[in-house]
Amino acid sequence: MRMIRLAILAAGVSAAMNGTAKADWVPPFKGNDTGGIISTSLISQTDIRALAIDHCARYGKVVKFLGTQNEYGGYVSFACRWVPYGANERPLSVRY
Repeated sequence: MRMIRLAILAAGVSAAMNGTAKADWVPPFKGNDTGGIISTSLISQTDIRALAIDHCARYGKVVKFLGTQNEYGGYVSFACRWVPYGANERPLSVRY
């Protein structure tokens, strides 16, 4: 019985050590209701402002761009904020 437990434990430890974590890959566009990031590689391929505006408009919010990393593998970060006070209209959705 003790040998079976050791064999199961050894198999579990071996499986855990051989499994690789995929923490090094991030999609080129990622976000949620509070904001997101856009890869700088998409700047030459698409309109990143339109991507961010459309993303935040899904949550009824407007975009505020926060910063950019102008280097290989960098990201443009943005925040989704509520519509400012006094605005009578909802944010517009971008159509492609």
